[in-house]
Amino acid sequence: MRRLNVSNGSLSHLAFYVEVLLKLDELDVPYVIIGGFAASMFGTTRVTLDIDIVVALEEKHIQALAASFPSPPYYADPNQMRNAMEKGMTFNIIDGSRGEKVDLFPITMDERYRPALDHRLRRRLEPTGVEPFNVWVARPEDVVIGKLMAWQEGRSTRQSDDIYEMMLFHFLQHPVVDSFDYEYVARRAAETGEDAMALWHLKPEFQSSVSTPLIPSTRASPNRTAVTRRIRSAGPTADTRM
Repeated sequence: MRRLNVSNGSLSHLAFYVEVLLKLDELDVPYVIIGGFAASMFGTTRVTLDIDIVVALEEKHIQALAASFPSPPYYADPNQMRNAMEKGMTFNIIDGSRGEKVDLFPITMDERYRPALDHRLRRRLEPTGVEPFNVWVARPEDVVIGKLMAWQEGRSTRQSDDIYEMMLFHFLQHPVVDSFDYEYVARRAAETGEDAMALWHLKPEFQSSVSTPLIPSTRASPNRTAVTRRIRSAGPTADTRM
């Protein structure tokens, strides 16, 4: 299998993830990137150490995917993949020569990510030292919803900070015509739980910008210090979720 010659660029620590993503594309496996890496494609600045990948494997994909990562040096068990899809469990592909692994999340693990898969977007990555390539990523609304789901399960300012940075970036990119589906996010937040809904409406300064997109010359920036103080008072905890 062709190895990517990833240099010391921004994706050097994610080289094996990139190899797996390219193979998923080659095999036409339905997948979508969610979590922190997806958020970074829409404005966040936090460095992520992995890529959260949701897959919808079918039997026709399983054998081909396993065969693409032969042993040695790889470990890719087709039976593990089948069991993972049936039981909704994480499975992984391992590169024994580098001691690295890529965890893949079957859509059957959490059907709430189905809309992210159904409405995924094609985006181009141009990392340093690597030939540009395209990936499937969740649209901003579904990335935000994933962050709200993680907040509901275990509060962390990492999630709220990501949402803040994504929305601020969105405002700057779309100063006049705003295509973000706020009603969809609000509806999904309400379905997720009270904490998720509260976070989405926690920041009145920020929410006013959400409700009324303005041109750059008249838009007032949200007071991030006040917003952060209110979020932290909600009682954050450590969080390693997507």
